Amino acid sequence: MQELKDSAVERAMRIDLAAAFRLAVRLDLHEGVCNHFSVMLPHKGGKGSVEAPHNARFLLNRYGLHWSEVTAGNLLTLDAAGNVLEGEGEYEKTAFYIHGRIHVANPRATCVLHTHMPYATALTLLEGGRLEMVEQNALRFYDDIAYDDIYNGLVVDTAEGDRLARAMGSKRVMFLANHGVIVVGPSVAEAFDLMYYLERACRLQVLARSMGGKLRAVRPDVIQSAYRLMLADAPKYAGAHFEALKRILDREEPAYSG
Repeated sequence: MQELKDSAVERAMRIDLAAAFRLAVRLDLHEGVCNHFSVMLPHKGGKGSVEAPHNARFLLNRYGLHWSEVTAGNLLTLDAAGNVLEGEGEYEKTAFYIHGRIHVANPRATCVLHTHMPYATALTLLEGGRLEMVEQNALRFYDDIAYDDIYNGLVVDTAEGDRLARAMGSKRVMFLANHGVIVVGPSVAEAFDLMYYLERACRLQVLARSMGGKLRAVRPDVIQSAYRLMLADAPKYAGAHFEALKRILDREEPAYSG
């Protein structure tokens, strides 16, 4: 019975991650065959707990696939050493060193999403670029963003992966200077919801700054209270949002779950 339960849980996680890829294409959050999403699999027989770092397993997209081609069945299963346990094909080296190290270092990082989505990445190109707490979508990220202001090129070794993991700490979002963003969450649904609203918030700020005026401030007490309310409601809201988006895929791109 436990083996069947484990299989069903993993199957559901595969479907969710594949949905995230397909939805990212629809929302213009993808770039070529670059970038990567991953999710840590539960410990087998462990009542839903994730694997310990030494025997962690996580799902990752196969190198060379456009995100519109990703399905639940063609995701790779990797271990913490980078061995492909299930699936055919290879993975991008930077994907392993970014995702593998953050998965084991950040307790909130069951799901790790890395993109070069345009408006968020635009902020990483500015000296001292920051997401300002001046708009409702941005407030959900209050005191929950790490900024890595050092661009060291491609992440192709454990040392750089560990440096990024340390820079991120326990935050849910990290802006990578001259590069892109990383978003993490306790589930695919919550991580995807964060990524969606992060890009929306960044888009509004890029547009507002282009108008040349001064950004309108929000009172600190309002920022904090709004953040607490949105954080408390995050699992329920993110679940409803993601399930609604998946229903669209079920109607229009049902092959994603195969």
